Amino acid sequence: MAFRNDRTRDESERGRERRERRENQVKKVRTCRFCDAKEIYIDYKDEKRLHRFVSEQGKIIPKRITGTCAKHQRQLVTAIKRARHLALLPFVSDAIK
Repeated sequence: MAFRNDRTRDESERGRERRERRENQVKKVRTCRFCDAKEIYIDYKDEKRLHRFVSEQGKIIPKRITGTCAKHQRQLVTAIKRARHLALLPFVSDAIK
């Protein structure tokens, strides 16, 4: 029984240390590129801009990585899908084929 209590105490100390480390870390604040540029509409014909938000495999990069807001991320996804249907952007990269 004594071993069990020692183990739980060690686990709680480790948890406290992890929390303190997380609190000390500085979070990188990302702002939405489209909000900064005050863009209202994301055009599906602007393939160079849309290509930045697609990975090498052809997947759409999530908003937690790109830093776009939810509103613009939804517009971005729609624009990328429209560009794919018109063959402006590939569905899958050539490397995977």
